[in-house]
Amino acid sequence: MTESAYRVETTARLAQWRIDNLASCTYRKSDPFKIGNWNWHLSLEKNRVLYVKLYPEISNLTRDNPPIASFIIRVVCSAGDRKAFTHPEIKDKQLKSNEDFVWPIEVPLTGKFIIDVEFLDLKTASPNDGEPCSIWAEGLTQKQSNATALACLGRMLTQSIHTDIIINASNGSIGAHRAVLSARSPVFHSMFSHNLQEKELSTINISDMSIEACQALLCYIYGNIKHEEFLAHRLALLRAADKYDISDLKEACHESLLEDIDTKNVLERLQNAALYQLPKLKSSCMRYLVRFGKIYDIRDDFNAFLLCAERELITDIFHEVLNTWKGF
Repeated sequence: MTESAYRVETTARLAQWRIDNLASCTYRKSDPFKIGNWNWHLSLEKNRVLYVKLYPEISNLTRDNPPIASFIIRVVCSAGDRKAFTHPEIKDKQLKSNEDFVWPIEVPLTGKFIIDVEFLDLKTASPNDGEPCSIWAEGLTQKQSNATALACLGRMLTQSIHTDIIINASNGSIGAHRAVLSARSPVFHSMFSHNLQEKELSTINISDMSIEACQALLCYIYGNIKHEEFLAHRLALLRAADKYDISDLKEACHESLLEDIDTKNVLERLQNAALYQLPKLKSSCMRYLVRFGKIYDIRDDFNAFLLCAERELITDIFHEVLNTWKGF
């Protein structure tokens, strides 16, 4: 049997396997063919019934990210009037092994025929248990490009690739890139655009941040911060975002600090809300203290807080108390 007997012809989404002759009690498996991100096989097993199988080649990619396929498969007789047998459309079926799609054809086939597979869509599972994503979806190339660019940007930081500025934190130093910092912060941009000390000495002194918090700030700027790292340094990141005018980071900290207010942190967050002009956080903290009565659970701490708080903030708290009393 010639090599062409196992070859599958393909276009971007179509695969055809031409069978010249298939004897009884026969098993035949095609050469691998590439559709989408995966190599595929077709196989035939003929006894009393002809079984047609479609499956991805076993690989790390298939194990870790098996395809979720939508396709139409047909068997077309080459001779005469080209009679065709069509399987009902397969929709969003995950294929991992050669047992995941098996089509038994009980009609006897003789002579030459073609197995024709038209791939309608191929999807991969979302890493966050979201909806599967089509590899052919509009914008996927852009998403992949953005992800690759972010990964490279992250490596520039973690591997200190061509760094040209040193940031001195309170307990250590780390290298960074002027261009990246300038693009993310108008304050950094101004530092490097004028003849300031930072430009001349190629250093930035951030003595009010630990090296760990500074690392978290840079990871956010470079697009590769981990969620746990962000949570651990939210207040330091908020201060830095306000100081260096990184508005998206400030808003991210603002939204995050709203999510886990409790009696241990509410006074500190109220103080920061007033200091950095975070209206939603300020309102939420005051409601938590006054409307939900948590002020009584931390009475001593609250009294100490009033002794050092700004007069305007104290006034706002008492307005909240009065408004709450009016509601009863």
